[in-house]
Amino acid sequence: MSLPQLKPSSLQSHHHTIASRRILPSPSSTCSSSLPSSSLSAGRRARALRGGGQLIVRCASVGPSEVVPASSSIGGSGASSDMAGKGGASVRVKAVATVKVTVGGFLDGLRPSRTMDDVKDLIGRSMELELVSAELDAKTGKEKQTIKSYAHKVADNDLHIVTYEADFNVPAGFGPVGAVLVANEHGTEMFLEDVKVVTAGGNSAPDVIRCDSWLPPKSGDAKHVFFANKPYLPSQTPPGLQGYRKNDLAKKRGDGTGQRKATDRVYDYDVYNDLGSGEELGAAGARPVLGGNKQFPYPRRCRTGRPRSTKDPQSETRSGDVYVPRDEAFSEEKNVQFSVKTLQSVLHAAVPAVQSTLIDPNQGFPSFFVIDKLFEDGVELPRAEELGFLRAAVPRLLEFLRDGPGDKVLLFDAPANVQKDKFAWLRDEEFARETLAGINPYAIELVKEFPLKSKLDPAVYGPAESAITAELLEAQMGHTMTVPEAVKSKRLFMLDFHDLFLPYVHKIRALQRTTMYGSRTILFLTDDGTLRLLAIELTRPPSPTMPQWRQVFTSSTDTTKSWLWRMAKSHVRAHDAGHHELVTHWLRTHCAVEPYILAANRQLSEMHPVYQLLRPHFRYTMRINALARSALINGGGIIELTFSPQRYAMELSSVAYDKLWRFDMEALPADLVRRGMAEEDPTAEHGLKLAIKDYPFANDGLLIWDAIKGWVQAYVSRYYPTAASVTGDAELQAFWTEVRTEGHGDKKDAPWWPKLDTPESLAHTLTTIIWVAAAHHAAVNFGQYDFGGYFPNRPSIARTNMPVEEPVDAVAFEKFLDNPDQALRECFPSQVQATLVMAVLDVLSSHSPDEEYLGGMETAPWGDDTTVRAAYLRFNEQLKAVEGIIDGRNKNRKLKNRCGAGIVPYQLMKPFSQPGVTGKGIPNSTSI
Repeated sequence: MSLPQLKPSSLQSHHHTIASRRILPSPSSTCSSSLPSSSLSAGRRARALRGGGQLIVRCASVGPSEVVPASSSIGGSGASSDMAGKGGASVRVKAVATVKVTVGGFLDGLRPSRTMDDVKDLIGRSMELELVSAELDAKTGKEKQTIKSYAHKVADNDLHIVTYEADFNVPAGFGPVGAVLVANEHGTEMFLEDVKVVTAGGNSAPDVIRCDSWLPPKSGDAKHVFFANKPYLPSQTPPGLQGYRKNDLAKKRGDGTGQRKATDRVYDYDVYNDLGSGEELGAAGARPVLGGNKQFPYPRRCRTGRPRSTKDPQSETRSGDVYVPRDEAFSEEKNVQFSVKTLQSVLHAAVPAVQSTLIDPNQGFPSFFVIDKLFEDGVELPRAEELGFLRAAVPRLLEFLRDGPGDKVLLFDAPANVQKDKFAWLRDEEFARETLAGINPYAIELVKEFPLKSKLDPAVYGPAESAITAELLEAQMGHTMTVPEAVKSKRLFMLDFHDLFLPYVHKIRALQRTTMYGSRTILFLTDDGTLRLLAIELTRPPSPTMPQWRQVFTSSTDTTKSWLWRMAKSHVRAHDAGHHELVTHWLRTHCAVEPYILAANRQLSEMHPVYQLLRPHFRYTMRINALARSALINGGGIIELTFSPQRYAMELSSVAYDKLWRFDMEALPADLVRRGMAEEDPTAEHGLKLAIKDYPFANDGLLIWDAIKGWVQAYVSRYYPTAASVTGDAELQAFWTEVRTEGHGDKKDAPWWPKLDTPESLAHTLTTIIWVAAAHHAAVNFGQYDFGGYFPNRPSIARTNMPVEEPVDAVAFEKFLDNPDQALRECFPSQVQATLVMAVLDVLSSHSPDEEYLGGMETAPWGDDTTVRAAYLRFNEQLKAVEGIIDGRNKNRKLKNRCGAGIVPYQLMKPFSQPGVTGKGIPNSTSI
């Protein structure tokens, strides 16, 4: 929305306002402007505690203001000049700044001794504002002098909002207000939600400048510029704002030196050199640097500038909180929810530890009855001093146990699959169904040729050809067809974890209490549209002391073979869990998206329409990634403690990036085609013919993909009518160049990077980014507790070898024959590992109360562009319709992969959700 010549303009309430708040009038108030709260969407009201502004603005009599030169630190020329129209009538203008009261510290919101009132009392002094003209001075050709005024607090209401007002006398001819400069004069930082500019006299709606940004304490000359909400391509920027635009970007890029402070807004790149803990644990804690080298290529993360380790000069020290630019941090509502949820989940994980595993941290579950007790019976909350194994992982959270009751009863909520069918994990049908409608639907692929062959060096890893023969598969198919016929008719599918894991088998086996195989799993598409599990091949490569071992397992009526089959399935499930967490989830969403965020903030002005399109899809990602590097993917972190690859987990993620990741295959249609799960067909719905018609993830995901694509195409066409407008956008081209050459610099020379040279290529690229950040992440994240909370269904680790692996351990084999149930439980994660994973999945699967969902009205475009608003409204309505389509599919008994007795309905592509663990909802961003 432009701010025209300081005259009131129409304000679209559902785009610019959050909640109705009363603003106390000053004694000499002369005018008011208001909008009814009934016009607000529910989503806007829900954001009242973290962003937005009041709807009632009262204009007091205007006091004195000062005309000052523009600040050179922001982009002003600093030169004084005569203002056009000097001597004419000035205009009385008021700026109303809305500040959200905040509490200090990460977990202070949980301490009853620290209240909002205490923090409010700290805010007693004013802030400084300057109005910036969008025009240049006609005489000098330089930026016009800004108009400065000090704000004073006028309201302090019950919703933790403080309102400041600044009064201005604006000379005639000043021109449109294109930006506001704000300096925080307080001793503490503040969160500025917006600034509203309104002229005195008559009823009028304010012009709103959206801020949603932290202002550092005592910022003084380091003023923050906030632009009016009308987006501009670089070439269309009003002349008075061009310097501000360039200099604001320069400040966000920084100079690449020094250690970053928590209040900084600097975006810069670094490699993953902060995963190890060598400073504390020596060589055992060291981890290789990922990124910037040929051995371990990887995307870049945000630079923190922390000093290098003295014991490992290639790596960064891990002291203190991990820096992210200040505006990338969690909101306080998110902070409190995340902290409380994490605290509760850690307590869940502590329960069995206190019961037994403090004596033996590697102890498995003595029976399935004990596993069931995690969901069926409560146990007493342990004392803080009894939480030995958790203290290193989450020390800050454990401090809060000391203030809590010691006799609460805690238990895990039953995951959705346990509620539906407690024994589903035993069935081959459920194993197969979850490849299409579980939390890793990206792993299954079509068998395109037979026999199966490895691409690894046979001199090192053994024969390239698989031990799975045509005769074996044809027997498992009941001799209904030959393997060549099944391949030709696209009836054979595979989970292929052979080449990715096989090179790490011996390294992983050298670690304690874990094991690894390369694996291939073959499935057959039946006439009723479901998959039948046919065979599993497990392979151990040769070593200097042992030959290669591999064996193919199938279901059987023979009791011994039947138990071996169950154990083989558990190994494959552990492989799938590792692939899911390290590749499909972390690498392809969290890790790969961070470079887009860095490049966008470094090269795209906040005035840029592409920045405004993408910004909601970057919310919280950098912060959650920083937290992951602190406690999840780091050396000795939760992933290493609980997943089979252990200390080699992130190395495997790097190998997957090197061999598998490419941007042009991250779009859903391209991914499906690459895996052979679809082929292009212009006559088919979505332009694709699916290899499996009832593929819930693909069926629903394509609805979401098309909705995103339609919205983005409409948005792009509004700002880029021609190919020249795309290629001529210097900021846009710099953004995409930096994504390729810096953010994903280890793949900068790959030929598959798309060029942004037409509106169509730009729309497709932006659609891909939004899909990955929103829908791809939702598909692989928010079902984790539903499918993995009951860990026998998805064990994160396999701890013992197959009993028949050669050379056969005679004692272990006899124990297996005597008690196969126990042998299977010993292969499962230990009590500590299982419950810690369950706790983490509970956190990761939970929606925050302040979640912003794809296509939700809480992130509808600001501004008065009717074309853009209409396109977004169509997007919102389309996503609402998708929810109804998905509900209908989940009730269709012909769709056996999503509807039937005991089957969890597939809801992960339903766009909207309530807070908590719901198994549905697509947030705008990778926010958890």
